Amino acid sequence: MSSEPDIRWKLSPFDSLNVPELYALLQLRGEVFVVEQNCAFQDLDGSDALAMHLQGHISGELVAYARCFGPGVKFAEASIGRIVTRGSCRGAGIGRVLVERAMASIGELWGRQVIRIGAQARLARFYQGHGFSDAGVPYIEDGIDHLEMLWHPHPRTPETLKTPERK
Repeated sequence: MSSEPDIRWKLSPFDSLNVPELYALLQLRGEVFVVEQNCAFQDLDGSDALAMHLQGHISGELVAYARCFGPGVKFAEASIGRIVTRGSCRGAGIGRVLVERAMASIGELWGRQVIRIGAQARLARFYQGHGFSDAGVPYIEDGIDHLEMLWHPHPRTPETLKTPERK
């Protein structure tokens, strides 16, 4: 069993990001969304100031990033966007940890609630693994097939709060 990567997480509002942090997150988003995916699009969409910025660093390098929004900002529900991991770090479980951390951050900031994402269609199975389901709203954004997906929190009952037994 492999160990989870040693990631230092930081969640910040836009106005507390320093210049090197802002540069690093914009560089990572451009590296993946523009260059790697060969997609010319307007990344600076005016929403960064409305987001909480989740950054994951390994040895001082930004390797994972996502924007977290409260309800009523991007969608009626809370949402996560610009979910990205550095290409050289993929396959180590960092993307999985990033999504889990973003979902937990929304719960801590705005309470457990429905989360909506606009996911690239090719990543639907990845997000389904986190409990997201297709909301039936496919669309094309910047030439890439997307779909809206929803995550619904499970009711907290004594049964769901029990720790699973280990075999």
